[in-house]
Amino acid sequence: MSVTFSSPYVEATQEGRIAVLTLNRPEKRNAVCDALIEDVNRFVLSLHASARKREVDAVVLRGAGGHFCAGLDLAEHKDRPPFDGVKHSMFWHDTLERLEFGPVPVVAALHGGVIGGGLEIATSAHVRVADETAFFQLPEGRRGIYVGGGASVRVQKIIGFDRMREMMLTGRKYDAQDGLRMGLCHYVVPKGDAYAKALELAHDIAGNAEMSNYMMIQALPRIADMDRNDGFFTEALAAAMSQTSEDAKKGIEAFLKKQAIRFDKK
Repeated sequence: MSVTFSSPYVEATQEGRIAVLTLNRPEKRNAVCDALIEDVNRFVLSLHASARKREVDAVVLRGAGGHFCAGLDLAEHKDRPPFDGVKHSMFWHDTLERLEFGPVPVVAALHGGVIGGGLEIATSAHVRVADETAFFQLPEGRRGIYVGGGASVRVQKIIGFDRMREMMLTGRKYDAQDGLRMGLCHYVVPKGDAYAKALELAHDIAGNAEMSNYMMIQALPRIADMDRNDGFFTEALAAAMSQTSEDAKKGIEAFLKKQAIRFDKK
């Protein structure tokens, strides 16, 4: 299965060993219809296969047009029965969990609206770069609905339940600098520069040791959910696995010799 494909809703390309996933529905501000999230899931499944073959070392996630993603396409939800709604929400959860706990780091390039479901998608990335046009919003309360793509878990872990509750109750927009202070993004760059910065970071991250990147993705969020003793033990396992790897030996040797090293250059 190739990580490269195109559909009416997303485009997946590859620049060297960096995969680029573009939400490509600009006429709808990249609002997420069922077909779009299904294509994201298709990409995630292909990513796992490509990473096993060491064809992809990192991902950049972005949106086409003037916005990253305006959230859920509400036109598809006017008549959805309750049980279908549960299954729809769980499919989002499964897809974004596979992305967040996937084989390689994901860097999101954010601009314009990062709204509702768009924020849920963005926070499944491990590094988030926003340009000055980006704004963050959870307007579900104004629509008579509740978040369903994982924000109650993923966004709340970043900003806390109190701030998230305020966002949902008021529909308030937070700009890029607000997002930086709250942790919704990690970098703010000038208008139009988010993708270039995200690509630069993805290339830098791809130069890390594969096991180190994997442990950072897999261990840290799980340790955050553990009690202290379980967390310490899991850290010890992750440290032992990474520090005794062949890449670690090469990295330590390069450090002692004051040499630069990229682990994606074999």
